[in-house]
Amino acid sequence: MTFVEQSYRRTLPALLVLALSLFVVGTNAFVIAGLLPQVASGLGATATQVSWSITSYSLVVAVAAPAVSILLPRVPRATLMAAGLAVFALGTAASALAPDLGWFIAGRTFSGLGGAALVPTATAAAASLARPEKRGQALAIVGAGFTLATAVGSPLGTALGGMAGWRFALWCIVGIAAVLVVAIPLVVRGVPVPPAVTLRRRLAPLGDLRIVAPLGTTLLMVAGFNIVYIFSAAVTHASTGGSGALLAVLLLAYGVAGVAGNTVAGPLTDRFGSRPVAVLALAGQALTLIVLAFTEASFVASVVVFALWGVAAFAIAIPVQHRLVHVEPESSALALSWYSTAMYVGIAIAPPIGTLALAAGGPVAVPLAGAGVTVAALGMFLVGYLARAPRPVTA
Repeated sequence: MTFVEQSYRRTLPALLVLALSLFVVGTNAFVIAGLLPQVASGLGATATQVSWSITSYSLVVAVAAPAVSILLPRVPRATLMAAGLAVFALGTAASALAPDLGWFIAGRTFSGLGGAALVPTATAAAASLARPEKRGQALAIVGAGFTLATAVGSPLGTALGGMAGWRFALWCIVGIAAVLVVAIPLVVRGVPVPPAVTLRRRLAPLGDLRIVAPLGTTLLMVAGFNIVYIFSAAVTHASTGGSGALLAVLLLAYGVAGVAGNTVAGPLTDRFGSRPVAVLALAGQALTLIVLAFTEASFVASVVVFALWGVAAFAIAIPVQHRLVHVEPESSALALSWYSTAMYVGIAIAPPIGTLALAAGGPVAVPLAGAGVTVAALGMFLVGYLARAPRPVTA
C-alpha cells in the first residue's frame, strides 16, 4: 500500500462522519418538500406558507455562514462543527414541538444558525484533510451526504411522515444529530485551523470574478433544482394523482441516481478538470427539466426523467467546488464559506420563484423556470474562465 493510500484510509472515517453530518442537515432541508401537505394540515396553514420556512432557514444560513468565518476563525474545527450540530438539533426539536406556523418557522430559522457553522466548515475540512490528488474524491464523499439526503432521507422522511406523522420524522433527525455531536470531536481530528486573516482578506474573494462566477453558478443551479424539487408534489400531481407513496418513488429514483452522479463526478473532475464536468452536468439538468415539463403526466416517464435529473443535478456541485479550491488552494476555506452562502441564497429564492411560476403557468411552468435558471448558471460558470486574477490583498 502506498503512502497516499495509507493517508487516504486514515482520513476516511472522518470524511464519513462529515458526510453523515451533511446528510442530517440536508434531510432536514429536503424532507419538507415531501411533508409540505402534512405540515400545513397539522399547523392549520397552507403549503405555500409552510414553504416560507425553507426561505427563512436558508437566509439565516446564507448570512450566518460568512459571519461564523469572520467571528470564530480560531475555534477548533471539530468543536465548531459539533456546536453547530447541537444548535441545529435544538432548533429542529423546537420545530417538531411547534403548536403553530410561527413557532415552526422560528425553530427552523434557529436551526439555520447551526447549519451555518457546520456546512462550510465540513466542506473545507474535507478539502484540507485530503491530499491534492484526492481532493475531488474527498469532496465527493462528504458531498454524498447531501446526495443521500435526497436518495434516502427525503423519501424515508416522507414515508415516516405518512405512517407516524411529520413530527416523528423531525425527531428522528434530532436523534441522529445528537449522536453526531458526540462523534465529531472523537473522529474528526487534525483539521487545520485557517490562519488569521483580516476582514478585508475575507471579503477579497468577492472581488475576484474567477471566484464570484462559480459562486453565482452555485446560487443559480441550486435555485433551478429547488424550484422543481420543493414543488415536486404539484409538478407531478398529474402522474401521481396526489399519492404520497408515488411521490416518494419519484424522489427515491431521483436520489438513488443522484448517488451515482455524485460518485462519478469526483473521479471525473480529478481526471478531466472542473470545466467539462460542470458544463455537462449543468446542461444535463437543464435538458431533463425541459423534458419533464412535457412528460410529467406519465408516471413511468417521470421516473426515468427524475433519475436522469438526479445524475446531472448531483454531479454539478463537485466540479464547482473543485474550481473554487483550484483558483486559490491556500485560501480555499474562504471561498468555500461563500459557497455555502451562495447555495443557501439559491434555496431561499426558490420558493418565491416556484410560486410565481405556478401562478403564471401552472405545474408545467415550474420545470421550465428551473431549466431557465440552470441555463443562466451554465453561462455564469463559463464567464469565470474569462477572468484574470486580481491584485493580491495584503491587508
